[in-house]
Amino acid sequence: MKNSYSRREFINRLGLSGVAAGFGAGNLLADQYKPGKEELESGKIVKDDKGKSAVLRSGKIFQPERELQMKCDVDVLVIGGGAAGVAAAISARKLGVNVALVERYGCFGGLFTGGLVLCLIGTYRKIDGKSVQIASGVNGELINRLAALGDCGITQNWKEGKDPNADPEAAKYVLNEMVRESGAKVFMHSWGVDAIMDGDKVRGAVFESKSGRQAILAKVVVDASGDGDMFAAAGAEYAKYSRYIGLVHRIGGLPADKKVNTPIKGVKWLNMRGDATEDGLDVETLTRLEMDYRKKIWDSVEKFRKTPGNENAFLLDVASQLGVRTTRLLKGVTYMAYDTAIKPDVFKDVIGVASGGNANPVYIPYGALVPKNVDNVIASGRCISMDLKVAETCRLVPGCFTTGMAAGTAAALAVKDNCVPRDVNIDKLQKTLKENGAYLG
Repeated sequence: MKNSYSRREFINRLGLSGVAAGFGAGNLLADQYKPGKEELESGKIVKDDKGKSAVLRSGKIFQPERELQMKCDVDVLVIGGGAAGVAAAISARKLGVNVALVERYGCFGGLFTGGLVLCLIGTYRKIDGKSVQIASGVNGELINRLAALGDCGITQNWKEGKDPNADPEAAKYVLNEMVRESGAKVFMHSWGVDAIMDGDKVRGAVFESKSGRQAILAKVVVDASGDGDMFAAAGAEYAKYSRYIGLVHRIGGLPADKKVNTPIKGVKWLNMRGDATEDGLDVETLTRLEMDYRKKIWDSVEKFRKTPGNENAFLLDVASQLGVRTTRLLKGVTYMAYDTAIKPDVFKDVIGVASGGNANPVYIPYGALVPKNVDNVIASGRCISMDLKVAETCRLVPGCFTTGMAAGTAAALAVKDNCVPRDVNIDKLQKTLKENGAYLG
């Protein structure tokens, strides 16, 4: 069909066949490969310490006490490398403190990239008839750098004040470079699993990876896990919710002149709300949804292919992360109720503004990031202290960049001023955020 192409043709147009050829296809054949001397000598016999393993006694499983290897001791530790975590790490580094960033996947961006939630809804807002970029700072730098990539970065001319959609691979690349340039110490493929406590004070976190269970000490921990894993492990109060969970995918092979919502012609991304209210903290639920949704997506694409004009469509990719919307919401020093949060003059400690769709903008107070009863941990992203109506706005990607930027800045100030996060000087915090491009209303 005219103006459409197959999966193979699509890959060739992207230049991937040339990339593969550049590696030398013949060298990739198993029967032609011969291990070198260094590879052969690396195969040493190793036996791990048996005493580290869990044991079964009388039908019960016990994990013995063991010393954990400390990977590093930093000023600020960020758990989670999604939009909030990246913004937190970059913002803290701008103030000259040592930062470590722990991310469970192999890329940055979280649901924005790995979850294919590509729309930056809430970047701009009409104020007094003019389009204002309310999600600025780190979010603004991301958009500028995506726009500089040309057609493969974002779908719309961001200078016109429209919320753009990003290409996931371009966004992964740009965020990767932004984190690299910040100088933060990074641990990918690592999952934050526990808080290190000293009384009511968080002193770091335990993380799990292929290297085993290890620890990082820090003066302040930023919880950018999305689910509040760190503040929950530390004993902070929170509300637990079950919400709709979806799985996003992209379709390729559409006619080149067909209007799409991605930078790449002929490619469209489709969101999924999910079937029902589900528990995003239950592993069996997450497993069932992952498997069920993949079948539904495949079946829907097959049905789509049977409609006239879409015969060459194909499933390009499915998100590597389920679209979990809300699980834990912190009970913080300040609680953001929607009717209060939409008023610009209520909170004196505003650290950012979030917006999305036709909803009213919400003014985010710093107190919504700080637990009531636990010190040295700051929340960011979709798990801060708020009601569900506010969460529908603050969980969007630009809002996560905004709260992450505030959390990282506050964490660095707490370190530099030798105080707990709840005692950070608000005037200094707001002044520093503005200097780094944040919009506070």
